[in-house]
Amino acid sequence: MKKSYQEKKTEQSMFSILSATVKTGIIKSNLITMFAGLTLALYTYHFSIVDKIPEILLATIGSILIIGAAGSFNNLYDRDIDAIMERTKSRPTVTGEIKFKTVLWLGIAMSILGLAALYFTTPLAALLGFLGLFMYVVPYTMWSKRRTIYNTEIGSISGAMPPLIGWAAIYPDITHPAIIGLFVIQVIWQMPHFYAISIRRHDEYKAAKVPMLPVVKGVRRTYIQTNIYLVILILFSLPFITLSLGLMLVALLLGIAWLVLSIYGYKKMDSEKWAKSMFLFSLLHMTVLFSTVIIYSLMGIFFHL
Repeated sequence: MKKSYQEKKTEQSMFSILSATVKTGIIKSNLITMFAGLTLALYTYHFSIVDKIPEILLATIGSILIIGAAGSFNNLYDRDIDAIMERTKSRPTVTGEIKFKTVLWLGIAMSILGLAALYFTTPLAALLGFLGLFMYVVPYTMWSKRRTIYNTEIGSISGAMPPLIGWAAIYPDITHPAIIGLFVIQVIWQMPHFYAISIRRHDEYKAAKVPMLPVVKGVRRTYIQTNIYLVILILFSLPFITLSLGLMLVALLLGIAWLVLSIYGYKKMDSEKWAKSMFLFSLLHMTVLFSTVIIYSLMGIFFHL
């Protein structure tokens, strides 16, 4: 029996509500970084993809569920702030399209199932998944986001967990210089990225009383701090030399180009245009770097077969 138009519309509506609640956009972008860590571990330790299919599937499922749970809890706690800000005021948790208890139980269920899936890869992957979830919900969402200009730094730890989870799902040791470098780059990347967003959304963050760095300290301080982080980002490209000169050069050139854009753009553009250019380059940086890591790793695996 074919579904009626109304039934299809209802299903689409429910899917869009759930997608917005678990933040599928963030899930997708974080899966790229998780796969970068995962494929890098496969390449580093010469594992066959076929032999590691169960771990790859469980790492993917576990990561989706954990990231979705974090997004759900964040949406639930931030309903008052989200109602004020233009870009978040239409979230289902704000409009009432989804009930409080539904989101709460959804987050709990996704957390338990996600951690279980990661545990069946390695216990370390599950521990990292738990730490990422905890850091995002408690120190970031429930405490620092509303209290300190360093909320982005605190939140960046959880945002950088996916590469570690991917690596740990394949090999339970995260002390290799390459994965440490990838983790630190992912941590540092978030500051220029979110600073740019908060400059562009300055009035919204101010109205919601969220103490983002540009709102509290101004654009000049944000520019200086951004450049400091970009120098650190460039330095942490160097550990990739332990695996590949090519990977190191890609990371190095992307970091240098970002710093040049920051300095040159700040002198030539107004703050809005500078922030927009920094935001767009941050997306380019992440996409190119992590895609390069994945492609390089997969090519290395196939050539070693």
